[in-house]
Amino acid sequence: MRRGTIPGSSGRVRPMRLLGDPGLVAPCEEVTAFDADLAALVEDMFATMYAAGGVGLAANQIGVPLRVFVYDCPDDEDRRHLGHLVNPRLVAAEGITVRGPEGCLSLPGIEAGTPRFDEAVVEGFTMDGEAVQVRGTGFFARCLQHECDHLGGGLYVDHLTGLRRRRALRAVRRAPWAETG
Repeated sequence: MRRGTIPGSSGRVRPMRLLGDPGLVAPCEEVTAFDADLAALVEDMFATMYAAGGVGLAANQIGVPLRVFVYDCPDDEDRRHLGHLVNPRLVAAEGITVRGPEGCLSLPGIEAGTPRFDEAVVEGFTMDGEAVQVRGTGFFARCLQHECDHLGGGLYVDHLTGLRRRRALRAVRRAPWAETG
């Protein structure tokens, strides 16, 4: 059995940025330094994601405008996918479109049926600068697309239309964490 540290075990939990924060809608910058600061960021992101009960987290959700995300997400066959991507690019989103429940740590307590492709391929790098390709299906494909959206300044509510969008935005306005005024 391979021994190693549990992702996030040495990280610190950072404050979550919520809908309305301008950093959530601004595209993130490419990572240029694959160093100890990046490794610490990834560790903090895992700690924050686990503390919030999420399956994925993008760096801009904790106020860092860099193209990095972490995930610990099952697919539809309940296989666990655990990792991180630096400078990820969604290179394929295909298959059937499935409307499924989707939420976001930056919109706590709000969920809506959101259309996503059932298959996704993302290319990027590890925190050590090694090139990687991650393929996902089902719920994990949804997670990959969701996190890539964040890094481009998008949120899942941007994919909603009509009644679903109106209901989600109404729920946001009524949420206890929503900014008033």
